[in-house]
Amino acid sequence: MSVRDQNLEAIAPVLAAFNISQTAGVDDLKDDNIGEPVMLSASNEVGPITVDGQLLGKLISLTLTDNDDGERLATVQVGGICRLATSATYPTIGNRVVGGTSGTVKQAPTVASDPAGGNIARGTVLEVNGTSNCVILLN
Repeated sequence: MSVRDQNLEAIAPVLAAFNISQTAGVDDLKDDNIGEPVMLSASNEVGPITVDGQLLGKLISLTLTDNDDGERLATVQVGGICRLATSATYPTIGNRVVGGTSGTVKQAPTVASDPAGGNIARGTVLEVNGTSNCVILLN
């Protein structure tokens, strides 16, 4: 009997809806961003993750179309297991992550002392696929 591959990403995702941040009246998230990491940008509002930004979760879907600025809502996976693209410094198994470049995550940096409000690193890396992506438990 062979070992079955596990699809951990299908296990109980936790989803939440958020408003979308805007720059000059244009939504900061578009259909091309689906599948990328996002972060909180204001109260109940998400935008693209920035370098060293705090990961909220993975953008799952957007309502309406790219032309409907200011009217769309974002569905974000905030809990469960998801796959996200990685950039240098690449995480390893057991690491936590923060925002990387261009819609990616990277290994969280060493923090000499946690900032007010706590360490911004999030998740537990369960699997790393070379330098392309990793599977993260959003805990």
